Amino acid sequence: MFTGRIAEIGVIDRIDGDLVGIRAPLAANSLEVGGALCVNGVRLTVRELSDGVAVATVTAETRRRSTFDTLGVDDVINVEVPMAVGDGLDGHLLQGYVDSVGKVLRVDDEGAGCRRVWIRPPDRTMAQLISKTPIAVDGVSMTVAEQLRDRFSVVVLPVTREATTLERLEPGVRVNLEVDLISRLAARGADHARQSLSRIVTGLPWAGHVSGRLGAEKVVRQLAAGGGVVVWDPTTEGEGDVVFGGANLPPQAFTFLLTEVCGHSTVPCAPEVLERLEIGPIPGEGDRHGTAAHVPVDLAASAGTGVSAADRAATVRRLADPGARPGDFLRPGHVFPLRARPGLLAERQGHTEATVALCVAAGLPPVGVCCEVMNPDGTMAKAAELEIAALRWGLPMVEIADLRAWL
Repeated sequence: MFTGRIAEIGVIDRIDGDLVGIRAPLAANSLEVGGALCVNGVRLTVRELSDGVAVATVTAETRRRSTFDTLGVDDVINVEVPMAVGDGLDGHLLQGYVDSVGKVLRVDDEGAGCRRVWIRPPDRTMAQLISKTPIAVDGVSMTVAEQLRDRFSVVVLPVTREATTLERLEPGVRVNLEVDLISRLAARGADHARQSLSRIVTGLPWAGHVSGRLGAEKVVRQLAAGGGVVVWDPTTEGEGDVVFGGANLPPQAFTFLLTEVCGHSTVPCAPEVLERLEIGPIPGEGDRHGTAAHVPVDLAASAGTGVSAADRAATVRRLADPGARPGDFLRPGHVFPLRARPGLLAERQGHTEATVALCVAAGLPPVGVCCEVMNPDGTMAKAAELEIAALRWGLPMVEIADLRAWL
């Protein structure tokens, strides 16, 4: 989590393929490998640290959705380090997820060293803005001063001009834009926002986006302790799933997936589990992402229909039991196994493989549950919405790329 208060103006030290070196000595001295860094409003994970330079991976997806596609060596950048436990909320609440890229239309002198900057954002961002509410421009915490039909303005004060790269803005320049987290919540309704804000502020140090080696270790510990985690896949599906280990899954966890997470709950399994239990694949070519769906099952010993949260949780626990046998299950049923690739994340970067990889790393049987996070309006949650949900639920959120790199 970030506030939009820039720690220092850094410089792009080098670019080597997807690796970008960021020279920012003050920030680098407070970071460690696997930690997060915000550069021009874009959240990055630190891969290396050396002599005041932090090296991070900038994916093709990040370049497409931000101004990183135009940055070159020696370009100046805004650098911010994440909030730490105990930090005050002196600024806005930002996540480092760029909502859109805007274009500077005009820059006018306002007197007393101030400048008014007019920016045209995409329509979807413009619809979220209200005058006098916060917005981050290239990672800098600003306030919307005025709105017209297709543009808005911010006033850059002298202190901001000196401490950030906004001094260099001129017509035609593209900038990264992110709507403040609290504004997002307010847009969903005042009552819901107040409740969510209370949960978010109290949960900041323990929940939300985590990254790098430390982030991977945190989600593994969470899973090993019986908790859930959010796994974000920005490249393959563009969706996030809540994941639980299957071995000790309580009915309450399945109730949470059904009533809060709201996607389609499935049970990723290692290939040898499905072979031992003689649960075969569902005929057909499968979905467009290569998900290997197998025949749905119910626990034969259940007295219910197999539909309730308790029945489904019991079926999952039996699937994860090394002593289970083929006759323990009825076919078809209401629990949907998925077959993970043998090489897990080294072979396919999907939620199926991430779920099994997390279970293995946590010392659990290679069977888990994953469920896509769906918004109340029926759309699939994207990065910013996922972190809001993760904070509200008190769950850590990690990207599949970090799991593949560090597990």
